[in-house]
Amino acid sequence: MTLKLYAHPFSSYCQKVLTALYENQTAFEYCQLSHDTPQLWTELSGLWPFRKFPVLVDAGRTVTEATVIIEYLGLYHPGPVTLLPADPRAALEVRSMDRFFDNYISTPQQKIVGDALRAEGERDPRGVADARAMLDTAYAWLDRTMAGREWASGDRFSLADCAAAPFLFYADWTHRIDLSFEQVNAYRQRLLARPSFTRAVDEARPYRPLFPLGAPDRD
Repeated sequence: MTLKLYAHPFSSYCQKVLTALYENQTAFEYCQLSHDTPQLWTELSGLWPFRKFPVLVDAGRTVTEATVIIEYLGLYHPGPVTLLPADPRAALEVRSMDRFFDNYISTPQQKIVGDALRAEGERDPRGVADARAMLDTAYAWLDRTMAGREWASGDRFSLADCAAAPFLFYADWTHRIDLSFEQVNAYRQRLLARPSFTRAVDEARPYRPLFPLGAPDRD
């Protein structure tokens, strides 16, 4: 086996890559980072000094950043599910939606969670309020965009859905998606029912007590 993935199952960006791997049933060695695996952290530091994960290693080649890892897998370890269309115009739509979920769902969601981890005197109420407002704007835009679509970029599951799945999953925990956004809520449920993402969610269940805002008793 040549592929090694340094990751943690509760991380949204790791779940993004895991969903892609599970979607194509790609074989890999799961180097699960934890407090009990100091050697893996040492290896990760040597591969990527920023110590951010996930990190993929393929026969000595290091690949970082979730979106790049998924595109790399499509090029070098393709499976039956093509997560980035060959047609450049269709691929542009997938990449655009992927950037939307990264920048306008994940980024504000992580701002709110990160702030909750800070000491009381170091918190940023204005920043959290701005992040919540951005999520509301993103939910409204996505609700309009998803009208008539099954998946993020149309009728086929793609890289963009690998991003949407964990980011909407945690965003709804962090800043609840209003029931009036019927398209977004229905899409989130389709993502949760997708076997590849279901597997990633189930692997992360033991870590739910770590969610700083309190994981809801659902999903």
